[in-house]
Amino acid sequence: MTTTQGIDDDLGWRLGVLFRAYVQSADAATAGIPGDHRGRQVLAVAVREEPRTQSALAQRLGVDKTVLTYLLDALAEAGLIERQPDPVDRRSRRVVATERGREYLAEADRRIRLTEEHVLAGLDDADRATLRELLGRLAGRLHAADPVADPCRLMQEIGDRH
Repeated sequence: MTTTQGIDDDLGWRLGVLFRAYVQSADAATAGIPGDHRGRQVLAVAVREEPRTQSALAQRLGVDKTVLTYLLDALAEAGLIERQPDPVDRRSRRVVATERGREYLAEADRRIRLTEEHVLAGLDDADRATLRELLGRLAGRLHAADPVADPCRLMQEIGDRH
């Protein structure tokens, strides 16, 4: 017996709807930060993790190095991050949040929590925790197996497979 799946049963459609809703709300919540929600992610790594080189940061976030360079330029121009020489390799630069960047991140995090409340409004607290845990496991496994250093290359590889 063959069952026909509607679009509502398609994982890609479901993920796409959630992603669009999140990005739209997150961009509104992070307006004022260069790069919107992506800029907030850079700030979050710069504030909460050990200082990273630009190359390591691009890999951590799955952002093309060239795109990240423009984003870092805008964040630095806004006074939210600094590029400091890496003490291990003076040719490399580490990305470090400024005090202003820390303040921007704190406010953006408050607004992002409201965004998440909006996107996850149809779930109770237990379901929200379960969804976060499952997404975290999947994202961690996929990123560890094949960190996206070059999203353009990844899209080409996917196209070559099909």
